[in-house]
Amino acid sequence: MRASLAAIFALLLLPSLLFSATSAAATFLSLHRALPLTHHRVQLDRLRARDRARHGRLLQNVVVGGVVDFSVAGSSDPYLVGLYFTKVKLGSPPKEYNVQIDTGSDILWITCNSCSDCPQTSGLGIQLNLYDSGSSATAGFISCSDPICSSAVQTSATECSESNQCSYTFQYGDGSGTSGHYVTDALYFDMILGQSFMANSSAAIVFGCSTFQSGDLAKTDKAVDGIFGFGQGALSVISQLSYRGITPRVFSHCLKGDGNGGGILVLGEILEPNIVYSPLVPSQPHYNLNLQSIAVNGQILPIDPIAFTTSNSRGTIVDSGTTLTYLVAEAYDPFVSAITSIVSQSTTPTISKGNQCYIVSNSLAEVFPPISLNFAAGASMVLKPEEYLIHVGFVGGAAMWCIGFQKVQGGVTILGDLVLKDKIVVYDLARQRLGWANYDCSLSVNVSVITSKDEFINAGQLSQSNSPGDMLVKLLTTAITVLLLQILVLVDFHLL
Repeated sequence: MRASLAAIFALLLLPSLLFSATSAAATFLSLHRALPLTHHRVQLDRLRARDRARHGRLLQNVVVGGVVDFSVAGSSDPYLVGLYFTKVKLGSPPKEYNVQIDTGSDILWITCNSCSDCPQTSGLGIQLNLYDSGSSATAGFISCSDPICSSAVQTSATECSESNQCSYTFQYGDGSGTSGHYVTDALYFDMILGQSFMANSSAAIVFGCSTFQSGDLAKTDKAVDGIFGFGQGALSVISQLSYRGITPRVFSHCLKGDGNGGGILVLGEILEPNIVYSPLVPSQPHYNLNLQSIAVNGQILPIDPIAFTTSNSRGTIVDSGTTLTYLVAEAYDPFVSAITSIVSQSTTPTISKGNQCYIVSNSLAEVFPPISLNFAAGASMVLKPEEYLIHVGFVGGAAMWCIGFQKVQGGVTILGDLVLKDKIVVYDLARQRLGWANYDCSLSVNVSVITSKDEFINAGQLSQSNSPGDMLVKLLTTAITVLLLQILVLVDFHLL
């Protein structure tokens, strides 16, 4: 009888044990703001300058076989630092680095200890750490004969050093740049094993060791330890890990818009019933979508569809490293006109520093209309007033809000954090689609991991408050339960 009871317990527990043992893994990283939200208002011109600097790097064609030159579409400054950054652990023993999250590039690079002119301090209030391959037991160099070195030419100029190291150079539109050599070392991360179970894991990855930085990258006011590229290239971390089956070829983020910001970044798919998907435009270096129309208060704006057509110099890019949102002039002018026409009776329209603004006495929801960005496959991104307006201050006790969308003359429409905040955004590279859903990013999220080509399993919940220590306790509890169950089965077997 005891043997039968033990067998029943084993059968009841078996599905969860098999799940923990066989499911693929997802990893997550916590996010931090480079520009924390405080009671102080950030000037729009400062945000535009930051975005212009980013776009100097982002909106360019790759030049194969030479220095990478990111020519400017609508601006001329190099890229500064992204609004959100995360921490990565590299080396043995592991060391922590603050890296900017960049969906507009592929390579993860970290400042090396041999860089004499790189920033030593940061105005962001974070400690800068230099990578030292000599102090890591798992570090290795990439030789010029390594196939990885030849593949890197697709995203940077590569050359051989006297020590036969595969070197790289990234050059940006205003002369800012970085150079160094590729290394391989252990990346440490928290891996989801099953229903809310997490464990520390590691994998060897290839990344850049920066030995020289120039221009704005060498400035200390917004310095970080490096850049974490989340592009689709073969050398991006997401591509390296998914190629070996360590993580699925999908990543997701949920950027918290209020308070001190932050959020969740997952190397895996966040599950949410309300997510809508639109296909990525194929053969594009960035995350391009087919924006088809814009509606204000349910009315489609009279915009020529050619304004959104994807080409070498046009299209719509989703970029979590851009603070505001940028519309081509053909779309911006009717967009602002439609909003102003609707709210002119309830607000006082005004121009402040070249921006269309409104003095508002009532709540935004009572006055401003919803906006709908309509994409291919019937996917719409509906924006609340807070997702297209920026609060810039007060006038006579009334709040002044300005249009957060900025005009660009021709070129590319860029959807930045203004519209991406407080949403789950899923970059599904395996299925070449991008999805989103409104969400409170201070809440936990459900994460799916891929166990086969078409099978998904719910790996449980993640939140900003998840503690690896708490997860380890849960994992140990399960392990002890399994061990006791095995002992019970063996004892009962000998008693028969």
